[in-house]
Amino acid sequence: MLTRLGRRLTRHSAAVLISALLALLGLGAYGAGAQNDLDLSRWDAPGTESVAAAEVLREEFGTGNPNLALLVTARGGDVDAPATVAAARALATEVGALPMVTDVTSYWSGGSQALRSADGSRALILARLEGNATDTRDELADLSPHLTRDTPELTVQVGGQEEISRQVGEQARADFLRAEALVLPGVILLLILLYRRTVAALLTVAVGVFAVLGTLAGLRALAQFTEVSTFAANLALVLGLGLGIDYSLFMISRYREERHAGHPQRDAAILATSAAGRTVLFSGITVAVSLTALLVFPFFFLSSFAYAGVLVVATSVAGALLFLPAALARWGRRVERTGPTADRGLWGRAARTAMRRPVLTGAAVLGVLLLAASPLLGVTFGLPDERTLPEGTSSRTTSEIVHAEFPAEPTDTIQVVLREAPDTQDTPDASDASDTSAYAAELSRVSGIFQVHAPTGTYRDGSRTGEPEQSGLTSPKGGIRLAVVPTQEVMYGDVPALVEEIRSIDAPAPALVGGYPAETSDFRTVLLDRLPYAVAIIIVATYLILFLMTGSLLLPAKATVLNLLSLSVMFGCLVWIFQDGHLSGLLGFTPTGSIEPSIPVLMFCVAYGLSMDYEVFMLSRIKEEYERTGDTEGAVAAGIRRSAPLITAAAAILALSFLAYATGGVVFLKELGVGTAVTILVDATLIRVVLLPVSMRLAGRANWWAPGPLRRLHRRIGLSEAPAPARASQPEILPREYV
Repeated sequence: MLTRLGRRLTRHSAAVLISALLALLGLGAYGAGAQNDLDLSRWDAPGTESVAAAEVLREEFGTGNPNLALLVTARGGDVDAPATVAAARALATEVGALPMVTDVTSYWSGGSQALRSADGSRALILARLEGNATDTRDELADLSPHLTRDTPELTVQVGGQEEISRQVGEQARADFLRAEALVLPGVILLLILLYRRTVAALLTVAVGVFAVLGTLAGLRALAQFTEVSTFAANLALVLGLGLGIDYSLFMISRYREERHAGHPQRDAAILATSAAGRTVLFSGITVAVSLTALLVFPFFFLSSFAYAGVLVVATSVAGALLFLPAALARWGRRVERTGPTADRGLWGRAARTAMRRPVLTGAAVLGVLLLAASPLLGVTFGLPDERTLPEGTSSRTTSEIVHAEFPAEPTDTIQVVLREAPDTQDTPDASDASDTSAYAAELSRVSGIFQVHAPTGTYRDGSRTGEPEQSGLTSPKGGIRLAVVPTQEVMYGDVPALVEEIRSIDAPAPALVGGYPAETSDFRTVLLDRLPYAVAIIIVATYLILFLMTGSLLLPAKATVLNLLSLSVMFGCLVWIFQDGHLSGLLGFTPTGSIEPSIPVLMFCVAYGLSMDYEVFMLSRIKEEYERTGDTEGAVAAGIRRSAPLITAAAAILALSFLAYATGGVVFLKELGVGTAVTILVDATLIRVVLLPVSMRLAGRANWWAPGPLRRLHRRIGLSEAPAPARASQPEILPREYV
């Protein structure tokens, strides 16, 4: 099939190239507006208790999480001064009249001590903007500068979860543009140094750009039918450019080999399409499967990365297999110069050296990798907060003032909803004042709770301290809402444990526990519960793909173990840098002492696919040599000699693309950039050039073993890099017992 495709593409190269140019222009024009159609997301998990509580709060109580906070500082130093009180109440009234605002509470309306700083110089106005994340943050883009003000009576700063998330999105878009500006010139320069031919570098970059623009256009089209996260565009840039360049390197390298073997230009392009095209297809399927596993998570934030991954693979493969053969048929002579052969000999000698002392070499490298992975043993998963943003960002500064000067964290109030009994029209027992009072008192005794607002009063440390400080604690249907306000200290601790403790307290009626802490805790729980399914899908699918390529049971298993080893190094790096804070000054972030789990999950899927991408390319060359010679050790050395320089170059370029995000301001993107780059470089050097040949040397002929039924199955449906030539005079490769 690929041979026929190559013939048609080279025969009609002019028409193919014109079509590719028109497609590039069309995709660029449509994909340029992708960011405007993509959506923002929140930390909630569909079907969980916290989401059910949010629905009840919205529909029955007309309220929900206070996602906008105004930090009001009295210019005279006293929030209870008459002039400050009048100005603050006027501001609260102004906020209540704003579009999308459904609920406003302030220190001056209820007198809650949770809304007043310890020294009395600051207080809070809390509001809720109703709507999806995209609409509310678009609204905040105009409201935030409008509400930030200095008057003779007070100074107002804007914060809250929605403002933090809005500024994270803005910073991510800025990081996206910065990454584009940094990556493209650097990639072009590296490619020119690698190819020693400008035309070859430009053709390779063209495939990468085609993949990026095609993915952005595809994401924009998908956004017309389903929610697609804005962060998917960041992955589209780095992965589209990286895979497009990887696959182009594979194709152009094979074309050069065929030309060096004496084939005419057009025939060399066809042979490259037939041989390297199989590797490109295998690699693309592997990466796509790894990212498709993100669909097991019920969050459109992660599903969007799956969409982006599939689109990136499709457009990268299309560019390499449709555009490049036609370009090589036309301009192949301008890409034919090869680089110095010393590097190729170096890699081959390195592999042979490692195989001469496989146990010693393998143990040494394995020890280094396990040492690098060891910080993973101390991983702590936590929840995101304002430290995701760079220091000096307005919403982060506001939150830091609240954390430092206020005794409680009212923006992170845990909402407990007591509803009507399901089997009666009467009000449930929870409507009884004594039951509600006892339940509120019990909640207020929980360690880390500052106070509890209930219809029967305000409670602290198990005692009623006064009248209710909030309105709207009962619904027209008879439901009851209790606002459980945590302390500042507990919100920097084990928040999921706090939520579980509150849920474990016996309620006088069916209870739903919600609020931002419960939503983020449920998000983490669902994420970690679904993670084993995603890992199983990736491992099983990639194992089957490698079996179809190699016909071996052992090689896919070894590839899986080596990939997991390189990923362990990645996670060890994340813990050492981003959890423990090493290199925080150099990278410009504030360590939190924990890792938010969704980004490592994304990184696992991305890095596993990319690692297997290189595994497929290297094993395809090794298998081709083995089928030609029947010598495992010689095939490994020759395959590495041919593939390692290319893999290393591709890894360096892809690592550069990811490292561009280390210069950004959002910690999530720094983690993605640094962690993935480390994995790629470790995988392309120590794993592929040392541990892979060592493991194959130790396994010997067993590398290619499979039971008879599976060998017959592979002969029927298996795929290979190239058809094996006849070897009539070659001795039997496997002992009879293996066969």
